[in-house]
Amino acid sequence: MNSPLIQLLVLAGIAVFLILRLKSVLGTREGFEKPSVPEQQGHKSSRPDFEVIEGGPDHDIVDHVDADSDAADALARMKRAEPSFGVGDFLGGARGAYEMILMGFERGDLAQIKPFLADDVYETFADVVEARKEQGLTIEAEFVGVREMSLVDATFHDDTRTAEITVKYIGELTSVVRDSSGEIIEGSSTQVKRQKDVWTYARRMGADDPNWQLVATGE
Repeated sequence: MNSPLIQLLVLAGIAVFLILRLKSVLGTREGFEKPSVPEQQGHKSSRPDFEVIEGGPDHDIVDHVDADSDAADALARMKRAEPSFGVGDFLGGARGAYEMILMGFERGDLAQIKPFLADDVYETFADVVEARKEQGLTIEAEFVGVREMSLVDATFHDDTRTAEITVKYIGELTSVVRDSSGEIIEGSSTQVKRQKDVWTYARRMGADDPNWQLVATGE
């Protein structure tokens, strides 16, 4: 075998050796890849990208009010007094209660909503409904939906275990007021109007009756 051929074979062997060494260090990459992050010695982590910290904030509360507020403290005490209570569950019920009570009042049908009204609120509603009847007025209303809703305040009285939660609503509805002859004197059956209400609900935590009562209304 002549000398040039031997030299060629030696160089080829050296080239193959270098390629194998490079592959063992760098790996095989196709296209663009992010550089691999070396694992710390002696530690393998199987945790997901986030972890729940025990004793951390209660998101059922802090998703609705500031964590350092008096309302947050009141809601936490409500949950201690009645562990099954949930702020999110309450707000879901308060959304449905708003439609039911508002439409009952607008249409003058107070019988079905009376259990959900404090006595003084019921009397106020009843006085307004009676005044409409005396004037020969009727209201045709259709509920469209709740555009906005937020928990604005909460208090808890430890001695009586009475909880109060205030909710602000912006509702949408159509409303038509007719006189005794059936003529429209206010509103429109096709024009949606917005209505802002601030309602306060109350309940004794731990009581057998799960229903909250509307105890105050405002704007």
